[in-house]
Amino acid sequence: MQKIILQGIQYDEKSSYQKGASLAPPLIREALTCGSANLFAENGISIEDAHLIDKGDFQIQEYFDIEKITQQHLETGAKILTLGGDHSITFPVIKAHHKQYPKLDILHIDAHCDLYYEFEGDPYSHACPFARIMENGFAVRLVQVGIRTLNTHQAEQAEKYKVEIHQMKDLDLTNIPTFKNPLYISLDMDGFDPAYAPGVSHHEPGGLTARQVIDLIQNIETEVIGADIVEYNPTKDFHNMTAFLAAKMMKEILVKMM
Repeated sequence: MQKIILQGIQYDEKSSYQKGASLAPPLIREALTCGSANLFAENGISIEDAHLIDKGDFQIQEYFDIEKITQQHLETGAKILTLGGDHSITFPVIKAHHKQYPKLDILHIDAHCDLYYEFEGDPYSHACPFARIMENGFAVRLVQVGIRTLNTHQAEQAEKYKVEIHQMKDLDLTNIPTFKNPLYISLDMDGFDPAYAPGVSHHEPGGLTARQVIDLIQNIETEVIGADIVEYNPTKDFHNMTAFLAAKMMKEILVKMM
């Protein structure tokens, strides 16, 4: 059976607005295992059936230590689910994956494109990971779903890198393409409408429902080789709603990785 490693990356130093995402990994785990719900995904498969190895949480001092940690885990032959952390962690995680998966597709669920060339003087800001990924050729295809903050600069970046953007204003989930290459999922919790995920730093109304994201993931037909769940900020949460939603998404993603 395919091994799956769970790694927590407690890092939010590249958050541009509010810190707090570094606190998320242990709280998502707590929500997953607290007894409120069972460990079954909606397809009737339990994540207890997965060969899941929890490597715990890593408190990051140097940004590119994230790449080194991920690379070490990939070298065991496992797939990796990463709990962030702000969205800046996705670039070094994908950089590590590129060595093993030179042809990779990415499904990116988010309110924001995160395609800035640089943000507030930092090319590795949490607003920039997909610019770094695409300029380095680390993904063959980038499909973004839930976007509702597209500005001129990021629209130009998207055109430059041939990013496929499905904005909320005209979203039709039946138009999400079929992926052909190994797939990586990057789920930013602010992709959800704040009504479902209040525990985020950037509240952007008009977002995805929990049901839409679950359906999107359940309908993936290609192999999912890795994923991250990022930008949960526990300091902004209400009754742990966002933690439980992140835990629910963990189950749905993990069974796709099995």
